[in-house]
Amino acid sequence: MNSVNLKEGMPTVEEARKRLSAAFAQARQKKQVAVKLIHGYGSSGVGGALQIGIRKSLRKRRKKGEISQYIFGENWSIFDEQTRDILETHPSLRKDSDLDRGNEGISIVVL
Repeated sequence: MNSVNLKEGMPTVEEARKRLSAAFAQARQKKQVAVKLIHGYGSSGVGGALQIGIRKSLRKRRKKGEISQYIFGENWSIFDEQTRDILETHPSLRKDSDLDRGNEGISIVVL
């Protein structure tokens, strides 16, 4: 699974969304199953603009059918039902270093 650092260089939410679109296009071209997005969680610890904006974008993209699934880092755990469903379908994702770490600064997207 490729990782995409959307927060590098402190972009605006709109610029991060452009990076997101490019990352998805590249992942599809390479026939990758999933992408890990690194968006950070905000300096306040309650979610920064980038985290909130990217998560909102993922919800919209899922609704439109542009992505298959997404799961936020704090839920990326073998104890989460959605995670178990993803891992059953894509067992190679079990190797991800953020699995079971409760990392609010990432999201996993299944294309």
